[in-house]
Amino acid sequence: MIANVLDAENVQWLRDNLAQVRYVDGRQTAGREARLVKRNDQVDRADPLLARMQDLVTDRLLDHQLFRMAARPHLVRPPLFSRYEPGMAYGSHVDDAIMGGMRTDLSVTVFLSDPEDYDGGELVIESAAGEQDVKLAAGDAVVYPTTFLHRVAPVTKGERLAAVTWVRSVVRDAAKREMLFDLETARHALFERLGKTPELDLLAKTQSNLLRRWAED
Repeated sequence: MIANVLDAENVQWLRDNLAQVRYVDGRQTAGREARLVKRNDQVDRADPLLARMQDLVTDRLLDHQLFRMAARPHLVRPPLFSRYEPGMAYGSHVDDAIMGGMRTDLSVTVFLSDPEDYDGGELVIESAAGEQDVKLAAGDAVVYPTTFLHRVAPVTKGERLAAVTWVRSVVRDAAKREMLFDLETARHALFERLGKTPELDLLAKTQSNLLRRWAED
């Protein structure tokens, strides 16, 4: 979970725009199998407001240190903006491995509605450890491997707004990304406590060399 990807002003600006845009059936952007279980609205790709909205979300993600550490982004797809009203849901599915010629390693949902504004609508991520229900504050994001099955539970009241995008990571393997994330997190914490030390220099060297070994151009 990544808190405060968007601040309150960003969220309000997006909501104001989402009240004005044209929506189309979300199945237009779903794969063959996902199309059978998808029921939501998405902002029309031809809407003149869309590009600025996409740029804002992408820029805020790339500006966020925790996102950069967790995702190691190489490319980020232009986000889709979805709306779920009562009765809408998105059944269990896996996102496409290739989108617009880009390999997808990570999926990202940025929540734009406050949890109290709608009932249901949890993002349910399915993994070997079980199911995880995610329903975050407006402006917060969740990042998870695109290899996971996931779904959006039916909305029973209110309106769920979200931005969804996908990332090609410099480091394809999730376990290696996690090791790099843990190393960098530990380095930052130790630096705050101890300042620059020879031991921290060795950690920095190790992290850089692992990234160099695992990175893909």
